[in-house]
Amino acid sequence: QVQLVESGGGLVQTGGSLRLSCAAAGSMFVINVMGWYRQTPGNQRELVTTITRSGITNYADSVQGRFTISRDNGKNTVYLQMDSLKPEDTAVYYCNANGYYIPGLTEFTSWGQGTQVTVSS
Repeated sequence: QVQLVESGGGLVQTGGSLRLSCAAAGSMFVINVMGWYRQTPGNQRELVTTITRSGITNYADSVQGRFTISRDNGKNTVYLQMDSLKPEDTAVYYCNANGYYIPGLTEFTSWGQGTQVTVSS
């Protein structure tokens, strides 16, 4: 089973920056797409950004130009650099990974435990 361990959340003022990290642990797997989602109380989890193994990225309109996703395939780690943070970015951020196990090519989807990001006004 692939486990995702997140780090880097915290409290920051409006306009500040934070960097989240998410490392995948396990054995005999390949990750295709990694991404970040966020959720606020009473709302559904929403997509923030994704990145493919080849580096193709996708961003929600609300974070385009402010957030940057990157990954290190050798370390099975994905990063989220968040700049120009706004109070509406306050949420629990979840790391996500989709891939397959080898051998056998059984697909998997894994989620991190979530990390709180709070942006004060």
